[in-house]
Amino acid sequence: MEHRIVLPGPGNIGPKSRKGRYFINFSPAISEKASEAIRKEIRTWKLLLRSDKSLEDLSRTFNPIIRGWIQYYGRLYRSRLYPLRRYLNGVLARWARKYKKLRHHFRRAEQWLLRSSRRALWLFAHWQLGGQCGSAVGAV
Repeated sequence: MEHRIVLPGPGNIGPKSRKGRYFINFSPAISEKASEAIRKEIRTWKLLLRSDKSLEDLSRTFNPIIRGWIQYYGRLYRSRLYPLRRYLNGVLARWARKYKKLRHHFRRAEQWLLRSSRRALWLFAHWQLGGQCGSAVGAV
């Protein structure tokens, strides 16, 4: 999906302010193309094949990369990184299912990850973005 700036003129008039001036919108956020490239990079990590590693080992290996993405793409519009955070937490929850008690329970794995993030917020940079991580938050 390509974004382009459309200047108001005859034929393509954009939204007006209360004073009658035309807005020219620009969103300095991560593009869909860059977001997909990051997801592709995360898939190349093959976390599901790293069942011999602990959460701390994964953090030591991948946290510098995640922190760099957050610092680069999250400079101006950090909330646009939330879908990537959810994706990464989903990948980590699938990795956590290596434990016998979480084997067939994705929701339990998400909740385990949520508890881990509350205990050790410093482990992953995307856990420090604010708000709660994990889709099990607020579930009744």
